[in-house]
Amino acid sequence: MKTILSILVVVFFPFICVAQYQIASPNGNILFNFKLTDQSPTYSLYFKGQSVLNKSEISFTLNDFVFKSKLHVLKPTFRGGNEEYDLIVGKTSHVNDPFKEVIIPLEDESKKIRINWIVHAFNDGIAFRYEFVSFKGEEALNLMEEVTSFKFAGNPLAHALILPNYTTSHEGFYTNTTVDQIKEGSLMDLPTLFELKESIFVAITEAALVDYAGMYLTKNKGVIETALSPLPNKQLLKVKAGFPHKSPWRIIMMSDRIGDLIESNIVTNLNEPLAIKDVSWIKPGKTTWPWWNGNVLPDTINAPGNNFITQQYYIDFCARNGIEYHSVVEYGLHQWYVDDGISFMPGPHSNVLKTVPGLNMKEVCDYAKSKGVGTRVWVHWWALYPKLDSAFAQFEKWGLSGLMIDFMDRDDQEMVNIQNEMLRKAATYHLHVQFHGAYKPTGLHRTYPNEFTREGTLNYEINKWDAKGLPPEHDIMIPFTRMLAGSTDYHLGGFRAVPRDKFVRQYTRPLMLGTRCHMLALYVVLESYLGLVSDYPLAYEGEPGFDFIKSVPTVWDETKVVDSKVGEYVIIARRKGSDWYLGAITNQSARTINVSLGFLKEGNFEAHSYLDASDSEANPNHIQEVTKIMTSAENIQLLLSSGGGMAARFKKLNK
Repeated sequence: MKTILSILVVVFFPFICVAQYQIASPNGNILFNFKLTDQSPTYSLYFKGQSVLNKSEISFTLNDFVFKSKLHVLKPTFRGGNEEYDLIVGKTSHVNDPFKEVIIPLEDESKKIRINWIVHAFNDGIAFRYEFVSFKGEEALNLMEEVTSFKFAGNPLAHALILPNYTTSHEGFYTNTTVDQIKEGSLMDLPTLFELKESIFVAITEAALVDYAGMYLTKNKGVIETALSPLPNKQLLKVKAGFPHKSPWRIIMMSDRIGDLIESNIVTNLNEPLAIKDVSWIKPGKTTWPWWNGNVLPDTINAPGNNFITQQYYIDFCARNGIEYHSVVEYGLHQWYVDDGISFMPGPHSNVLKTVPGLNMKEVCDYAKSKGVGTRVWVHWWALYPKLDSAFAQFEKWGLSGLMIDFMDRDDQEMVNIQNEMLRKAATYHLHVQFHGAYKPTGLHRTYPNEFTREGTLNYEINKWDAKGLPPEHDIMIPFTRMLAGSTDYHLGGFRAVPRDKFVRQYTRPLMLGTRCHMLALYVVLESYLGLVSDYPLAYEGEPGFDFIKSVPTVWDETKVVDSKVGEYVIIARRKGSDWYLGAITNQSARTINVSLGFLKEGNFEAHSYLDASDSEANPNHIQEVTKIMTSAENIQLLLSSGGGMAARFKKLNK
């Protein structure tokens, strides 16, 4: 972090019970106003002079002491700074974001407790965290409650994932309703997007979730406020730590252009710098995922199962098509390691150090390496964690490149620490990580870029068992909600699209809703540094559109939102090197959109586009491919079918 000189607006009213300070974003569009009264500390937010949040209170319950009223402010400190860094994995390779900072020290009147309120103002949002500095006479911080309220001006439209409780895989459909219609006590997952009448978009999430409870939103007496995930079997205790201790950053992203929120790097800005010295082994890419397709093999394969020949078939497919990784998951509903549990749940003798009979993991890894392919595995977190160091050492010895860790379904402080420990130790053993059954990302891939992706959203896995399947309307909500937090794993690559009236659930060879071009576009629209190629080899090879999957990167140098409308359509362009990729998806409404190619740099580009065919409503796998030379001065017309999409690669020409 580089410190730069800056000028901040400071206002102070030296009354006995009132103190007020202001901090503005570097471009002046966002204003944070702090005000302390006898009742509580409050803050207000403004965007371009419009009120966004009105006098929103904060309070804490520490060791049964309520820190809220009768407080006073010590001398605040102000500074300007600049977050400039490179991302090993991300939607951009280089970040350069200026910010303004104020640290507001708060004490209760008896001077028992001191808490620093640290506020950063970026051009695309406000972020703040709390530093619990000291509690006179207490060595341990027992945080029973942190209440940060968000008292919106007016009655905004909320796009929220409402959950039944804190034990959750964070999967479900989004509710789109005004704040006054949200039921009191509802538990809303993060990120949540709010649309204000003045065409101001506000998204709330958190960053740098370390040694703390995960944050949610709830509605209390008509006001949106935070709710923290309680420790197991201790519903009243949220965080237990020593002094000093810092909360994660509470982020309030805002703009009058929704694309600014998607392009924002505010989440990674608020995390610690890169902690891994040698990153040469971190190689993002795409991976097979045979579990999704049902481990489909050709009839010519003898003795399919958890064995070498089954893995060889998928590894050879990867080698032929430039797919970086093959994932060893299971066969016949039994995982690759010894386990006496049921339905992938660990039994009392689960052992990730030992493969099932007939499977030699080192043999598989050695073969894959000889073909230029990496090998990954799936594992249940509870089968892994008790043997964490020995398991990771064994994985490295076998030659594994990474793993999916699944079924955590919690984000209390204990589970947050477990996940972060697994991520840190995986880096020590040169393993990348894909978290499933897990909470949203909080930007830790800046610090530990071996975190490739996270699930934490309803996705195409449900097409294996849900009678209705996952509709395109849900896909459209993800870039405006869950993806604002970061990488979003989504079980991509299904190549059997059908009209809605022909959809049936199939555990093997699942069917898809939405066109094939919609599926191709998601590889660009969604942010994920480990793209799943979930279908089986014969579903892909020789099929239209597979060339795009083979060529599309998973990490980017630059991201631009070309056009979008929440819940209706989104068009995103991403650059890798000198080439650009474009992805567009729509909901069930067919639409025609003219797109400017102004995001392209100077020069000529060979544009190869994958478009919905004229008959794609009846035959959604049909694709029209068009190749032409184009420049940044031109437009391209998108004819998106119902549930359709468009994908394109713009290859820079040397002349």
